[in-house]
Amino acid sequence: MLNAGHAAMHEATAKAFAELNWLVSPETSFSIFGERGVIDILAFHPSSSALLIVELKTQLVDVQGLIGAVDRYRRLGPRIARDRGWAARSVSIWVLLRDSSTNHRRLADHATVLRTAFPADGRRMRRWLHEPVGTVAALSFLSEPRRGTGIAASAGVQRVRRPRSSVGDGGNPIA
Repeated sequence: MLNAGHAAMHEATAKAFAELNWLVSPETSFSIFGERGVIDILAFHPSSSALLIVELKTQLVDVQGLIGAVDRYRRLGPRIARDRGWAARSVSIWVLLRDSSTNHRRLADHATVLRTAFPADGRRMRRWLHEPVGTVAALSFLSEPRRGTGIAASAGVQRVRRPRSSVGDGGNPIA
């Protein structure tokens, strides 16, 4: 699978949301006034009416493209949520990067721009997910440990085709 890393991040994040009181819509497509796209995870917290847009990235490649896409999702989020019967009072953003040395280096190279756009980190997000009050814009890392080892999966492109282990409990971005 070419997108095995992205799929593993999806699975780990979906498992984490399943433990909380969030409704989740994965790979949510939209087309509004000519603007089209797919939101990796659209999540709604019914008791607080908080909407969360999650963008998953295995590699941080295009900083401006990421910020622009996420801003578009944030702007269109309430309309997309209404189409699903969700009345959002707030819209928050969470960019999850695969935990790799390359992504850490790229974040460091663009820290001022990225932290201006996404000032909150993973610790702040974990607290907010349990009590979603107000809005938040966050960027944090998600590790993908292999089942039973605690060793993170390789962040690079794997040329050898072999069965991959599923993501274990250590990959939970919320725990």
